Amino acid sequence: MPEAGAPAPGTTPQAALERARYRRILRFAGRYLAQAWWYELVLPRIGLERLSARGRAARLTRLAQRFHVLAVELGGLMIKVGQFLSSRLDVLPPEITRELAGLQDEVPPAPFAAVKELAEAELGVPLTEAYAAFDEVPVAAASLGQAHRAHLSPRDAAELGQDAVVVKVQRPGIRSIVDVDLAALRRVAGWLSRLRIVSDHVDARSLVAEFAKTSLEEIDYLHEAAGAERFAAMFAKDPRVVVPDVVWERTTRRVLTLGDVTAIKINDVDGLRAAGIDPSQVAAVFAEVMFEQLLGQGYFHADPHPGNVFVTPDAGAPGFRLTFIDFGMMGEITDELRAGLRRLLVAVAARDGRGLIESVKEVGILLPTADTAELERAMTQLFDRFGGMGFAQLRRIDQREFRDFGQEFGRVVRSLPFQLPEDFLLVIRAMSLTSGVCSSLDPEFNIWDAIEPFASRLLREEGGNVVAVAARETVSAAGVFVRLPGRIDALITRVNDGAVTVATPAIDRRLSRLERLVRRAVGAVLFAGFLIGGVLLLPLAAPLGIVLMCVSAVPLLYALLGGGR
Repeated sequence: MPEAGAPAPGTTPQAALERARYRRILRFAGRYLAQAWWYELVLPRIGLERLSARGRAARLTRLAQRFHVLAVELGGLMIKVGQFLSSRLDVLPPEITRELAGLQDEVPPAPFAAVKELAEAELGVPLTEAYAAFDEVPVAAASLGQAHRAHLSPRDAAELGQDAVVVKVQRPGIRSIVDVDLAALRRVAGWLSRLRIVSDHVDARSLVAEFAKTSLEEIDYLHEAAGAERFAAMFAKDPRVVVPDVVWERTTRRVLTLGDVTAIKINDVDGLRAAGIDPSQVAAVFAEVMFEQLLGQGYFHADPHPGNVFVTPDAGAPGFRLTFIDFGMMGEITDELRAGLRRLLVAVAARDGRGLIESVKEVGILLPTADTAELERAMTQLFDRFGGMGFAQLRRIDQREFRDFGQEFGRVVRSLPFQLPEDFLLVIRAMSLTSGVCSSLDPEFNIWDAIEPFASRLLREEGGNVVAVAARETVSAAGVFVRLPGRIDALITRVNDGAVTVATPAIDRRLSRLERLVRRAVGAVLFAGFLIGGVLLLPLAAPLGIVLMCVSAVPLLYALLGGGR
């Protein structure tokens, strides 16, 4: 029987390559899962926890480096896996996310003959009929597809109003590779879900499901075309934003034809200055446009890296427009989540650590029962020390201070039941890329300056005036006051009945660890008793002595590996 989700048995060279790819991914994962089991579970249970901790950073770095090599060699979806993992600061240690952060989706282009064959099969006509001209050399190539410049036929050009287009063609055979990679990832997620050290902190199966959804949408060019049109409609009345037109007559699930809107890359500072455009003004407008998508509209471009955003100078004027391309990775957030993000933004702008924690709980990132005292303390320290600083000011701070604070903050975050929903992960990705682009355009750019005006507007929109806010608070306080006597009476009754419990997660964790140590100690004592009894009985009653010595192996194994439950 073939493994669940594995490529079906076959005799073709392609089937053999897919099976080899599937097994290589599983071998890589199995090897490092076994290593993690040994160092993170076995060694700590036999009293060698310090030995395990001493080499943990080096092991994680080596793991990330070898995965980096594997992803580049295999291509396909594995590069996307590395990029996805590099953004999971919520569930992965910094040694892994830091190493994978530089993984670029740049691969050699597919042979033009194969690209031409796929495009003609999709469009149903030869390329020479579909386009007046088609450049064989791609303008960009990635693991899932590549883009070529072309010119439309006169009839199509007349309908679109321009003849220059960019044709995005899916990489030949990529769908089967994606299916193989996802099957392997689902199997690895099943393994991870059986490890308590992993399952206590992250739902591996849901992570893979989130990643699979995003990946399958990214290779569906009809989905991308619909996203481009929705994005264009959203900014139809905003002269600052330009979106390429979709040529639907030349678009299928595997071929996408868009108007060519290539201009100055947003991070090309010299090119912007040569065009008479102030890079710092571009940074300010870009930040405003991204905040409007995230918090105003709730539908946003989740991959605004410099290759996907251009600056188009206005003809005969000193102004400019931002041109977005590549709408394969779009994020959409519900009204409830957007409201929670707005409250979170207001808390950040106000440097309110407690308010930030409460808004994080409302968004659903933290479980309501999470012990957030340490996180609140860490956030307060973060705001007190670094709040309000721009990137230029932050660069002047001692890097050791950054490193020490980052390590402590990361430890606090990873100790909590904390996992980002997919939509929120895309929000963080978009904002991280936005901050990086803005700081490259303007070293003095201060993200706080971009946040605070937007937060003030949100306060006005959501809260109305100060009187309305005060009135709501008064009504809320009055309600609490009216219900207070009944609540006090109920509390006294529960105290008398002995039904009051106090949640102390930190103490509970310590007691749980102590309980495990006691259980293992009992196992060690039983082992010693059986073993010594067997040795003493061996000269007098050899069979009984041998039995006792054999039985001693059971408590020994329990002392070494047990006591976890």
